[in-house]
Amino acid sequence: MTAATTGRQGAVPVPDSDAELWARGDKAAFATLFDRHAEAVWNHAYRLTASWSLAEDLTSATFLAAWRRRADITLVRDSALPWLYTVAGNLARTEFRRLGRFRRALRRVVDDDVAPDHAERVIAAVDDDRALRRVLAVVGSLPKAEREAVELCLLGELSTAEAAEVLGVAEVSVRSRISRARARLRAVEER
Repeated sequence: MTAATTGRQGAVPVPDSDAELWARGDKAAFATLFDRHAEAVWNHAYRLTASWSLAEDLTSATFLAAWRRRADITLVRDSALPWLYTVAGNLARTEFRRLGRFRRALRRVVDDDVAPDHAERVIAAVDDDRALRRVLAVVGSLPKAEREAVELCLLGELSTAEAAEVLGVAEVSVRSRISRARARLRAVEER
């Protein structure tokens, strides 16, 4: 915390900005950043994966990447959150690709005569996140530019200005991408 004087005899503590904490780069500053943004990053990771445990893993991996790369990163608008959302999204995509490769390899190895695992059927029956998974599947099928805009603005709750800065495009382009993505999502929903 830095102190700002109020004109009276004391000082009122003013919380450090993300950029100030990031620039300090010490463990205490990073712990403050973690406390400030961990819940938002977890929520973003959950919206991307529809899995509580995977969201926890992605949150941990995101902050580990932040700690390792803290000296190399420039923050957008003095906030660490856009960068953290981007890292979480990239890690989620990497995890989905890894799981896809694993499933394909498993299908090649597993004999067709093997009985399906009962536990998997029970888990599938109990799963109350089906709607979120369906939306995520549709979002995953969107063209890259639209998917990134949706992930940052609609799932990640960044403003269009922040997303434009992260993506390196004009704000109107982000709005256009979101509009096209919403139209595609509505078309899938109407089927």
